[in-house]
Amino acid sequence: MDESEIQQKRRDNEEEATAGRAKILGMPYLDTRSFENEINLVPDLLEVEQMHRDFIIPLQRGGGEEHYQFMVTSQTPRSVIEKMSQEYTDEGEKADFFLISGSAYKVFMLRYDPPKVIEYDDIKIAGEGDSETIASVSQTLNMVSTDKVFDFLIDQADKLGASDIHIENMRGEIRIRMRVDGILHPVANIDKDRYRIFMGELSSRANVSMASNKPQSGHMQKDIHRDGASHLLNIRVETIPTMYGQDAVLRLFNFDESLLNLDLLGLSDEERAEINEVISHPRGLVLMVGPTGSGKSTTLYSMLNALNTTDRKIITLEDPIEYGITGISQIPIHTNDGGSFAEGLRSVLRLDPDVVMVGEIRDADTAKTAIQASITGHLVLSSFHANSTSAAFSRMIDLIGVNPIFSSSIRLVVAQRLVRKLSDSKKERPATEAEAKYIREALADVPSEKLEGVNLDNIMLYDPMPTENDPFGYSGRTVIMEQLIVSESIQAFIRGDVADADATVIEAAAKKNGLLTLEQKGLLATLRGETTLEEVSRVI
Repeated sequence: MDESEIQQKRRDNEEEATAGRAKILGMPYLDTRSFENEINLVPDLLEVEQMHRDFIIPLQRGGGEEHYQFMVTSQTPRSVIEKMSQEYTDEGEKADFFLISGSAYKVFMLRYDPPKVIEYDDIKIAGEGDSETIASVSQTLNMVSTDKVFDFLIDQADKLGASDIHIENMRGEIRIRMRVDGILHPVANIDKDRYRIFMGELSSRANVSMASNKPQSGHMQKDIHRDGASHLLNIRVETIPTMYGQDAVLRLFNFDESLLNLDLLGLSDEERAEINEVISHPRGLVLMVGPTGSGKSTTLYSMLNALNTTDRKIITLEDPIEYGITGISQIPIHTNDGGSFAEGLRSVLRLDPDVVMVGEIRDADTAKTAIQASITGHLVLSSFHANSTSAAFSRMIDLIGVNPIFSSSIRLVVAQRLVRKLSDSKKERPATEAEAKYIREALADVPSEKLEGVNLDNIMLYDPMPTENDPFGYSGRTVIMEQLIVSESIQAFIRGDVADADATVIEAAAKKNGLLTLEQKGLLATLRGETTLEEVSRVI
């Protein structure tokens, strides 16, 4: 029996008991279930305070014969019924009273006196040294009702466009911080009892234990409704025991399948053509490299979406699954419970996929299995931790040794970072002498056709100008991407044909083939007014 059936059974029993009570009291019984949510209310006949106090509700105002009707419960004082009946009689009118159940009374009272919706102030991100905003947000979070505070925090984080919520135990309070556009900002310091509410919600929703003395991972979803629209928020939960309690990080993934699109990554026509050419091949290995939070997963998913047609079998191996995509078979790999990407990859290759995405290459076994798969008729996409495209080769060789098969399988390596975009309020200024010298030296070997629209003789830069809507002068982030197409000359380095071929040597060779490094791409974005020199220095 499900919950609705249980509730219906309880109501049946209550109505039956009320009918028996009416017989004992000598009153007419009224079963309101057929009309309690539709019948028109009778306003202004009784004060709401009296309806609460005396458990009495008007049913019908007097008509031509001045005949009034009221609903009462077994809790209504008999003296109230007698007094009202006498008053109406004295005025030449008539009042009838019907006995209803307690549940019916509650339904009507929710219509007569609905609970007031409390609107709380939106959370604001504090600037450096702005203790007043932190105090104000802390007060708001401490005021929000217990049953709503967790959802309120997540809803506000989504509204701010935050990627993470950090809940951290301090000695006497809980610190909450949010990462917005890649920067971690303090938001509030709240009471310890709020922490228990947050952890209780995480425990039930994300299936993590409050009492565990080990790091845990969980997952939950939440529908966000705002301004007449809604979207699904995927939330990855990580907890770890600390000195004062369990710290938690909630990573928010605002999932919208339409946003997983290569056209939205800001690629040049040449870069997009290179990616299209590589991923259209039936076999090969494509690696995305960069630190955590650099947007590797989004770019990989965008590639998958571009490949997602009815004539291709696509399988992903992920830990955990961050986005669910229609038409793709996605398999979770629980590495915390002994699962491995290599084992999962060997299993799914038996299913004859055209494209396989491996969430991350972390060990030699996974690397060798992915390479083997990429030369036996599969297109393999994966992520790998390295600082740049050229460094990815050095790291892979350190992992698996010099491997001739790797040199023939790897087709494209993409390194990327996310930098904050300047708001429209940005302020233009001439570069200092030191800045101009650095920029000219860094862009000295960039082909002239890729410097179109850039004036290196009179270099102008931009500074952020904070506004009320964009308190830091930035709004959103943009991708800085370095793409290395593996040519014959690059393969020679990977095969070991050239002695002592480190990342610097490989990068120099790739530049001759047209590679623009992350630094160069970042500086070009700076000169176009998309971001600042400080932001490029911080991220790249």
